Amino acid sequence: EVQLVESGGGLVQTGGSLRLSCTTSGFAFDDYAVGWFRQVAGKEREGILCMGTSDGATYSADSVKGRFTISRDNAKNTAYLQMNSLTPEDTAVYYCAVAQAPFVRLCMRRGIDYWGQGTQVTVSS
Repeated sequence: EVQLVESGGGLVQTGGSLRLSCTTSGFAFDDYAVGWFRQVAGKEREGILCMGTSDGATYSADSVKGRFTISRDNAKNTAYLQMNSLTPEDTAVYYCAVAQAPFVRLCMRRGIDYWGQGTQVTVSS
């Protein structure tokens, strides 16, 4: 069975850091682009960071550029999201997703094959 499981969310103060993990199983992870998305209550889900099948070039949304970093470890079938300098505007449910598609299209929410269940990140002021 295909599974994507996010972990590492929680409550953090403004200026703090969190590291999210997306552990996958049931498919050939190294054949898929991977991305991180977030959704604020009442708003559309937004692609924030996506990368291709190897740990290389990425797409970054302007809202997180310079603060968040995506990485992947294909040997562990896992992707990561390192979040630094967090602000209350970063409060959202964070999701990982994969697609057999170019990583930019993944962040545009086109051709997504599998989603994780999401993990809540709350940044207090």
